[in-house]
Amino acid sequence: MKQTIILICIALTASCAGGKRFVDENLWTLQPIKKIDDYNPILQPDGESEFFCPVRKTNLRWEERSVFNPTAIVKDGWVWMLYRAEDNVGKHAGTSRIGLAKSRDGLVFRRTPLPVLYPSNDPMKTFEWEGGCEDPRVVKRNDGLYVMTYTAYDGVTARLCVASSRDLVTWEKHGLVLTDAKYRDRWSKSGAIVCELVNDEVIAKKVKGRYQMYWGDTDLFMATSDDLITWTPVEDKKGNLLSVLSPRQGHFDSKLVEPGPFALLREQGILLMYNSANDGEKGDKSLPNMAYSVGQALFSSDKPSKLIGRSKQYSMTPDRPYEISGQVNNVCFLEGMVWHNGQWLLYYGTADSKIAVASCK
Repeated sequence: MKQTIILICIALTASCAGGKRFVDENLWTLQPIKKIDDYNPILQPDGESEFFCPVRKTNLRWEERSVFNPTAIVKDGWVWMLYRAEDNVGKHAGTSRIGLAKSRDGLVFRRTPLPVLYPSNDPMKTFEWEGGCEDPRVVKRNDGLYVMTYTAYDGVTARLCVASSRDLVTWEKHGLVLTDAKYRDRWSKSGAIVCELVNDEVIAKKVKGRYQMYWGDTDLFMATSDDLITWTPVEDKKGNLLSVLSPRQGHFDSKLVEPGPFALLREQGILLMYNSANDGEKGDKSLPNMAYSVGQALFSSDKPSKLIGRSKQYSMTPDRPYEISGQVNNVCFLEGMVWHNGQWLLYYGTADSKIAVASCK
């Protein structure tokens, strides 16, 4: 009897972190995740493709500096990748635009010659110029509408925005996610919407009667919506943004946390793959300062703001040459995830310069 009590105490201690009892990560994390070295990097900068910029009123090589931070979705049996690309023009180390590429197998991609979402002479120019349109994430609504969250950057403040499309090529901008005056000029980015895998297709899913989205960097916050277009931030009882995930001292995610791809509703809860940066002094001493690694978190499907699981170790960290050295060194930044040919394919930016893929079966 005494031995049984001791074993139970050990099990409970192992499932706790920071005073919280968490679900055993072996029951809900995606693992093992393997980088597909035979193909990586799968997309690199292109110094030849030209685009007529409607703001600068000139042709420029819109993806010659870097391509990174991709999202992806399966449509008509193809993997469609939307990715961030930078030119070499202007005062912000280039302007960002969203490009599009397609693949049958999810490994070898053919890109379209022109960007599909970019700063123009429209009402969003105030927020998008001249930093650009950054870091897309795309989901599908049950009526077939594709909804993209992306970051508009004016050179000073990043703001989370929404766009929609019926074909992934032509996009309509819907404006800022945070429209309230007290949040309008707040730094915001990286919107990961809760989805469900239905008959091998990932579809946005309402939880507790509304669509749910995790967003932010440094800390993670939430917003809810009836239609995926108009969003309401989740606040605490004091009227402040409710933080649902924060950095951890002594870990790979000690500096900041930021959502990855869509959040996946599973039997155990809502799985969120997230990006994180390491604090060289207060974090994981085995990792460089500001190294970006990928972690996993689990939230309750009964209360999407409640954290019930968190991986102790990173699932991916920079350890390949193209991840270690680039425009920003030591970066694996995950934004894309698709279910394709019986496995998860994970698409991520490397050193803010190229794009790579990993798999999980």
